[in-house]
Amino acid sequence: MSYTTARTSAEQQHGQIKANGRAVIPCPGHAGLPSEVARHHEHVLAVEQVCSVVVQTIKAPADSVWSLVRRFDRPQGYKSFIDHCDIVHGDGTTVGSVRELFLVSGLPGRNSRERLEILDDEQRVISFRILGGEHQLSNYRSVTTVHDAAAPEGPVTMVVESYTMDLIPEGTAEDARFLVDGFIRINLENLARLMALPPYNHH
Repeated sequence: MSYTTARTSAEQQHGQIKANGRAVIPCPGHAGLPSEVARHHEHVLAVEQVCSVVVQTIKAPADSVWSLVRRFDRPQGYKSFIDHCDIVHGDGTTVGSVRELFLVSGLPGRNSRERLEILDDEQRVISFRILGGEHQLSNYRSVTTVHDAAAPEGPVTMVVESYTMDLIPEGTAEDARFLVDGFIRINLENLARLMALPPYNHH
């Protein structure tokens, strides 16, 4: 499947987290990733920020997985905590597009406004930054990549999602990672379950 998307080179877009004049330290969270994957997930952390990475292996073709992951305009396709999404600026495929997410009831938040930072179909990279909303995530930026990988049972797809954010008020780095890693892990596990169903499962 081919996509036509207005995009900027991923290499030019990665690593543009601004420290706002504060001291910065390298993110320690991605040392276990292969170098060709880790280069997409290199973040610069300001003081009182945290980063982490979650990896999910999926038994499905990478192009099929990417067809869902790339949908900035429809993240509820596999992110079960989102009730619905409205594009409020742009077309949802062009860098600079902005979406408004409305969360399901019962979560510690109601909505989130987010800007598309990267959409690279060639390298299968998508990134967004949170602009605001009613939730606990401040200065949040996410990068998700989809990769062909090998496993003993045969070819698989590896999905890697990393993020940086400010510490939650009165919380620790461990608190932030526990909260956000948990949401991401559930989303990626749901993505893996969807990929096992028609029309994605061609076996």
